[in-house]
Amino acid sequence: MNDAIVIIGGGPAGLFCALQAAGDGRNVIIFEKKPAPGRKLLVAGSGQCNITHDGEIAGFLSRYGDHGAFLRPALMNFTNRDLIAFFADRGLIMKAEAGGKVFPETRRSADVLAVLLAECAARGAEIRCDEAVLAVERDGGGFLVRTEKTTVRADILVIATGGASYPATGSTGDGYAFARALGQPVKEMAPALTPVYVADYPFADLAGISFENLTLAVYRDGKLVRRHTGDLLLTHTGLSGPGILDASRSILPGDVLQVTFLSATNAETVQKRVANAVAAGGARQVKTVLCDLALPERFVRRLLDLAGVPPGETSAQLQKKTRNVLAASLAEFPFRVERLGGFAEAMVTRGGVALEGVNPKTMASKTVPNLYCIGEVLDIDGDTGGYNLQAAFSTAALAARHIAGVHAHR
Repeated sequence: MNDAIVIIGGGPAGLFCALQAAGDGRNVIIFEKKPAPGRKLLVAGSGQCNITHDGEIAGFLSRYGDHGAFLRPALMNFTNRDLIAFFADRGLIMKAEAGGKVFPETRRSADVLAVLLAECAARGAEIRCDEAVLAVERDGGGFLVRTEKTTVRADILVIATGGASYPATGSTGDGYAFARALGQPVKEMAPALTPVYVADYPFADLAGISFENLTLAVYRDGKLVRRHTGDLLLTHTGLSGPGILDASRSILPGDVLQVTFLSATNAETVQKRVANAVAAGGARQVKTVLCDLALPERFVRRLLDLAGVPPGETSAQLQKKTRNVLAASLAEFPFRVERLGGFAEAMVTRGGVALEGVNPKTMASKTVPNLYCIGEVLDIDGDTGGYNLQAAFSTAALAARHIAGVHAHR
């Protein structure tokens, strides 16, 4: 049995680390428990693979909550430009959309996966599918990796099992158990980038209506916890859309979300604007005045209904008190959070392998020699828009660079 570099998990981080670390006679094996690698990558960006984001890499650092500082060395070592160039050099051109999201020109996740697999094959990295790792243990300076079919001695072990979100794709949190078994500290997991379910939700039949660039405030026990700006989507059961998904990382059941339903402005301004518009409406219907503020008509009708305003009521007929109620509901509409979407709906996982136990300059464990943790198994969750995939590729590239440098010609 030759010593080997064993990578657990054939997702983007595992595949990219394998192809970057292979070569110079290094024996790289990926164990993937699913029949084929990259299952979660295939669902990324609704199957179109929003692989990264446009702009300067320094702008990425604020997109990972408090964890941007940890990611700095990885992102600077392998930037969004480097990632785009890697695929372009292999014939897959990437294209930035107006909002900054970067997709393959073909809009197919399968094409991204095909490049990674072709490169693994060309560099001699072996992918063993349908072979789940059952246990790992220390063995001198290396590791014993036990799968359903064999036991392999690994010189170097890379945990790249992903998080616990989208369990059907294979990311069911196995990596946390492996890390714990080796003595690597792990933080408690929770779903992140997930929709919000609302108690007594009044917009179930308006599912599909979306709003751009709204402000939402998260209140807990009456205190403001976080303010957030982004796009919002009404669903059958509550709220979704990029702004809600990003904010979900700081939302708990029982919190109240106050949404300002006119874009890019604060609650006070909206309240005045709506009240003034209706007060000046005269013989025009309240509904028409509100629709003129670029609000969807079905949504306006429901708001009037909730405020007890008859459908044809004119601005002049509306009592001042009701006018203020309407203005307040557009300025700070309260939604009480019943629960957040579970791992089956979450795009990423909050928590995971604790960052304080990992060297940010190498992705190596600070306490377990020759152990590396990369990608979403780490306690990193970025905003939507390609930031999580970029982190997976960047942490993989940094670990591979260290493995290839330190362990050359072993």
